[in-house]
Amino acid sequence: MVGRQVVVEGEVWTADSVVFNFVCEQIEGLTTLDRLESRGTVRSALKTAVLEARTVTADQMGVVVKRVLVSELVNRGIDRAEAHCLTIDQQLATLVVGISSSEKPQAVCLLRTTP
Repeated sequence: MVGRQVVVEGEVWTADSVVFNFVCEQIEGLTTLDRLESRGTVRSALKTAVLEARTVTADQMGVVVKRVLVSELVNRGIDRAEAHCLTIDQQLATLVVGISSSEKPQAVCLLRTTP
């Protein structure tokens, strides 16, 4: 799923993709990085790959995890970076991306963008 735009009090916000959020949560669970650090690490990897958090697909993220994310984690002093990326890639392969009817706007991470 790609990012969606939501208007909150007259301002446009863009939601990050489910794939981006999934990988960030995996990093946070596997490493010592906190939520903010894991999200920044994945954003940096996506920037290197010239991709955006709100539109990255599972296939694209798989390539980023294998080719870019390992070095980003190593640069942040994370031990077993390759093993963590292998785990994330395996989990990513099982991710089914879709829109759930029970999904609520409050559950989506929103980032401010200009209209």
